Amino acid sequence: MKKLFLLCTFLLSFVQMRADEGMWLMMLVKRLNGQDLQKQGLKLTAEEIYSVNSSSLKDAIVQFGGGCTAEMVSKEGLLFTNHHCGYGQIAALSTPEHDYLTDGFWAKKRSEELPAKGLSVRFLVRMDDVTERINSKLNSTLTNVERQAIINAEYKAIQAENSENGKYVVSVKDFYNGNEFYYFVYQDYNDVRLVGTPPNSIGKFGGDTDNWEWPRHTGDFSVFRVYSDAANNPAAFSAKNVPLKPKHHLPISLKSFKPGDFSMIVGYPGRTNRYMTSYGIDQMVNKDYPAWVDASKVAMDVMKSYMDKDQATKLNYASQYAGVANYWKNRQGTIESVKKNGTIEDKQKVEQVFQAWANQEANKAVYGDVLSSMQNYYTTTAARGIERNYAAQMTRNAKYFRYAVTLGTMYKAYIAETDPTKKAELKKTTAERIDALYEKFNPELEQQMLEEMITLYKKKVPFAASSPAFRNINLSIIDEVAKNSIFATKESATHFLTFAYGPRLEQDPIYRLVNAYLESSRTADEKYVELDNQFADSNRLYFDGLRKSHPGKEFYPDANSTMRITFGKISTLPIRDDRNYNGVTNNFYTDLDGTVAKYKKGDEEFDLPQRLIDLNAKKDYGQYADPAGYLPVNFLSDHDITGGNSGSPVLNGNGELIGLAFDGNSEALSGDIVFEKDWQKTISVDARYVLWIIDKFAGAGHLIEEMTIVK
Repeated sequence: MKKLFLLCTFLLSFVQMRADEGMWLMMLVKRLNGQDLQKQGLKLTAEEIYSVNSSSLKDAIVQFGGGCTAEMVSKEGLLFTNHHCGYGQIAALSTPEHDYLTDGFWAKKRSEELPAKGLSVRFLVRMDDVTERINSKLNSTLTNVERQAIINAEYKAIQAENSENGKYVVSVKDFYNGNEFYYFVYQDYNDVRLVGTPPNSIGKFGGDTDNWEWPRHTGDFSVFRVYSDAANNPAAFSAKNVPLKPKHHLPISLKSFKPGDFSMIVGYPGRTNRYMTSYGIDQMVNKDYPAWVDASKVAMDVMKSYMDKDQATKLNYASQYAGVANYWKNRQGTIESVKKNGTIEDKQKVEQVFQAWANQEANKAVYGDVLSSMQNYYTTTAARGIERNYAAQMTRNAKYFRYAVTLGTMYKAYIAETDPTKKAELKKTTAERIDALYEKFNPELEQQMLEEMITLYKKKVPFAASSPAFRNINLSIIDEVAKNSIFATKESATHFLTFAYGPRLEQDPIYRLVNAYLESSRTADEKYVELDNQFADSNRLYFDGLRKSHPGKEFYPDANSTMRITFGKISTLPIRDDRNYNGVTNNFYTDLDGTVAKYKKGDEEFDLPQRLIDLNAKKDYGQYADPAGYLPVNFLSDHDITGGNSGSPVLNGNGELIGLAFDGNSEALSGDIVFEKDWQKTISVDARYVLWIIDKFAGAGHLIEEMTIVK
């Protein structure tokens, strides 16, 4: 009876809107009402989804490495995430002699599991609403600077109140463009070990060609294990650590499903801008993203030219290249999608409703000029936006740029320290940092990267918005500048640490260049402080007015790397004439036959292991086959997700794992700024394919034995 009451309370709290749209905070689900999710297939109660005092769904979901999602799948700390989420760690553990990216890896016993240095997972302990607390201290007479100072003071107080003397990490974030506030209490575990990964030819099958496209045939998963101390608490890596006992782990379903079946996704979506104005979108697709795409392509070309010549460099730069390539295609696709789908025109219709409301006498004083103020902001800052995007790709991809900042700061602290004990510790820390930064570093590649990125910056950034540091630089000497720098190689960086003295650092050509750029950026930003503050106010008022001008509509918060749940169903896409579906006519899934049909021997993107081909030829699918006889590989649903959801569990109505989300579709790449209800899909790897790879392909059946399998 209690469960029935809780379920009814939960369901009655939903609004009339599409179940597939919206990334909802667990606490905000109570704002929804009228959606009969029970009839659609939801079997869980509110307490079973989110609870502070009892085991619940939230306790099985973790933020993985700060940028992805993962889920606990056994009572022994085993977790699943995407192959592309674990890619950096797999690459870091690989060498030309033990190439786990190319060959895959499976630990036969726990002593063989590989420590993933620097990797952590984050569990959500609880969250709470502090909107009333913070807003009670704010008023309309405050400047944006005064307002932010009060908010920051409250953030610090809330963090101190809930951290339990450092046991927990506490984060306070604003929502709805600064109109609401919530805090999140997390616990981080830092001993995470690689258990298994399929080879690249499975985990990254289709490569950049298939990325963001359907149909997909990618086994995008990897397996890790979380370790703790004997008391189940976080601990630094130690041979004495034991597998974590999570509060909840997900059972894995082998049952088939079909279009229309209820499903949900829980994860950590990174960033959306669903309430961005038409002016902001216009700036994004016509100025900002073209700059991003342009600079990313140059960086990719530099990396690829060296990666193709040397296997060690290919492994060392694999993760960086994959990340840049992913966003390069995403940004280019977003530009095309926004223009094709008429996104700007749709936003303008929303703004017309807002402006008509804002022009009413009762609203005009506060809201009347909000949109015109925002339009002026984008017009005034357009050139700065272009500069920031070219600069962002430079600082992301040119390691010399980053190393001058990181090591330069550490060097200065070491040089200035007079206490012998502290100085020795600083030297040790700096030496360790040098080892880490230069462990997989190609000086020739980095010299060319710096030259190419500066050349592009000089050519493409409007002169008035460009940094004086780059305007008059002699590009012909960049190579020599890099070669003669303290930061040129591990040897030169270590040599300077041994004989460190201040003037030499200050005279270093790269250090001087980087600092000149950073100083000019700070000076440029100061010119925009007042305008930025006005925009923050306008943005907050715009969303506040949106809610008031659209009575009866429930607005969900933009994604901001906090745990969200989204509801939906297994879904299809229309068959396209320009795509090969390899015999699949019910277009919500792909199968292993389709994977093998794409096979191209020796091709970097479409090669396959012979063992997989042989197993498919024998139809050796075991218990993982669909009742129709095929082995499912990927499937579609209509969930609302974005970057950061990679690795998120796709769950049926019982809370059982049926797949791992890993991608979206090109038809709806404008999804971060508008939900494309007719086109937006989530592409996931089927849990049955994951288990088949582990069991039949890899022969790691011992891992299956520790999972909870639902047949």
